Amino acid sequence: MPDRETCMPLRQLGRTQITISPIGLGCWQFSSGRSLIGKYWGSVQPETIREVVRVSWQNGVNWFDTAEVYGRGMSERSLSAGLQAAGVKPEEAIIATKWMPLGRTADSLTANIDIRLKELSPYPISLLQIHNPLSFSSIESQMKVMAQLIDAGKIRAAGVSNFNLAQMRRAAETLAAQGYPLASNQMRYNLLDRRIEDNGVLEYAKQTGITIIAYSPLAQGLLTGRFHGQPERVRSLGGMRKYLSAFQPANLRRTQPLIDELKEIAENHKVSPAQVALRWVIQYPGTAVVAIPGASRPSQALQNALVMKFSLSAQELNRLDEVSRSVALK
Repeated sequence: MPDRETCMPLRQLGRTQITISPIGLGCWQFSSGRSLIGKYWGSVQPETIREVVRVSWQNGVNWFDTAEVYGRGMSERSLSAGLQAAGVKPEEAIIATKWMPLGRTADSLTANIDIRLKELSPYPISLLQIHNPLSFSSIESQMKVMAQLIDAGKIRAAGVSNFNLAQMRRAAETLAAQGYPLASNQMRYNLLDRRIEDNGVLEYAKQTGITIIAYSPLAQGLLTGRFHGQPERVRSLGGMRKYLSAFQPANLRRTQPLIDELKEIAENHKVSPAQVALRWVIQYPGTAVVAIPGASRPSQALQNALVMKFSLSAQELNRLDEVSRSVALK
């Protein structure tokens, strides 16, 4: 296997011993259209998935985020197949997956983890995340089971997703009482959605050493600029994205100033607007934030990985900050 490309330094995942690249690969698209959540994206062929994984790995991405609800395990199985095809050894890749708590109690975590390990085999689970705060069990009960899974060697670290400040603090304090740090909180964060900067989540993460994993860092493709001025592209979208309010004409007009700024900066760096938007996510807030853009084509995977090979100036970061604040969600 040829040497992997070098890129920006790895970052510590929370206060664990796990180190990850600032850009990971989000694997929701690997659902292949299965299950209600999987149908959100169009189907991606197995050979394309394998190439997306290979290109990501070869260009410095060392971790991959998936979940049981992404195609009822299809994403996990597809990721495993892709890593094996790329010749990645089980001890080399960092795998993050998620348990869906909706309609369940914390007790189901114990049985469910064995299913997750089977789907991802031969790759171990480095990070297990609670997908949202909607379990029948308390946050404290869930975190105690997560600690038991670490004790049993089933996972290396515990994280959460979509937890607000109060929920995040409860999770962190409960895990700390069990002797483990809360590694991460996976939250929506991009130039059009900066609410974690104002609601205390990002500040608390920085204070306590919790990593923020930014999902939807390109606002589900809106920040690529491909849809502004070309509404016919919205109609050609697969899955459910075409129906989102963000892609409707009024919102495309409202966010046009940000797209114009992204394009101007991108031209100066000879990169794409999407790459500038991604770079902002992993650079503007400092090392506390990493991002997990998805990719349904190898070319997308390469562009995502190359974000780790250039940087934005302080002036460019400030320009984006100013324009973003005028159009972002409040």
